[in-house]
Amino acid sequence: MNERIRVATIIQAFYPHVGGAERQLAALAPLLQARGANIFVLTRRYPGLRPFEMVNDVPVYRLPIPGPKAVKSMSFTLSAMPLLRRLRPDVIHAHELLSPTTTAVTAKRLFGTPVVTKVLRGGTLGDVYKLKNRRFGRSRLERFKQQVDAFIAISREIDTELAEVGIAAKKRTFIPNGVDTGRFTPLSTTEKMAKKRELVLPPGQHILFTGRLVPEKRIDQLITSWPAIRKVHANANLLVLGAGPEAARLEQLAGPGVHFLGQLDNVADFLQAADLFVLPSATEGLSNALLEAMASGLACIATRVGGATDVITHRQNGWLLQPDEPAQLQEAINTLLADVASRTRLGEQARLKMLREYALPMVADRLLLLYRSLLMDRPYIN
Repeated sequence: MNERIRVATIIQAFYPHVGGAERQLAALAPLLQARGANIFVLTRRYPGLRPFEMVNDVPVYRLPIPGPKAVKSMSFTLSAMPLLRRLRPDVIHAHELLSPTTTAVTAKRLFGTPVVTKVLRGGTLGDVYKLKNRRFGRSRLERFKQQVDAFIAISREIDTELAEVGIAAKKRTFIPNGVDTGRFTPLSTTEKMAKKRELVLPPGQHILFTGRLVPEKRIDQLITSWPAIRKVHANANLLVLGAGPEAARLEQLAGPGVHFLGQLDNVADFLQAADLFVLPSATEGLSNALLEAMASGLACIATRVGGATDVITHRQNGWLLQPDEPAQLQEAINTLLADVASRTRLGEQARLKMLREYALPMVADRLLLLYRSLLMDRPYIN
């Protein structure tokens, strides 16, 4: 089957929004197009954004979401139907088990188009949990179980949750997020020092967090631990890259050695300059920030949530700890800041893990194989 596949991807937000799901789709779309898929994006039209534009040669259609919150999802779904009828995709790929999947299965009932759903997050803030605990959510989940052709789990945690609500193994596939191992790549010690000077970083060791500034990331625990860390490592600097609703509160908590750099486009430069990466989240899907840090050859400290346990083997290619345990977090940071050899070894093994299992081209190949399997009406083999 060599003809190009037309894939409509449905996602709550897209560029210029830069959450993990949006970044992952933006990175994969050009690779999928190069491999024989015509990708177009359907997303919500937020204030100030145009109804249509090309983003890196990918058509992006932004649909209106008027009215109060309760009707926004319905408005989006109704607006999407005539567009999907005109675009005539071969496959619809919904990114999230909530509103995007509702739109996708509605289109399937009308047009018969196969549906793939990517579940973005597990745990208490995850897609399955939300459906199980929302009004009418369980009935929606039952409908999705029947009408979605394939569910993508990006972590083993999510795959387990899907199995527990009765989604058959033949409908579940594990395709993790991918990382651009060419862009996110380590530097030599000499090059790292030059990068620190280039970025005008303060003297000392640099510990990096990148991501949205939201409560579940537990950045407040990282910040409140910093005075104790500075008692052991007086030149330790915490660099916080990102934006979000917690920014003002977190800046008020911060003391000496904590630097807020905002949302930046050159994240790769800071990963190359940093000495250690920390992700203390209470819940995750599969963190793109973690994958990028590992691909950059950084020793990474992360909590045992979401996909972190899939990518990190404790003390072999990273450091795992329990969420909401500030004492463990502080001990891990102090231990690795004091041990350059361990940091180097963990970073090298992290980079190898990304090259072998999480490189973006591998993920694009697996997605395209999944799309083709649906059109050929035969099982997808992991």
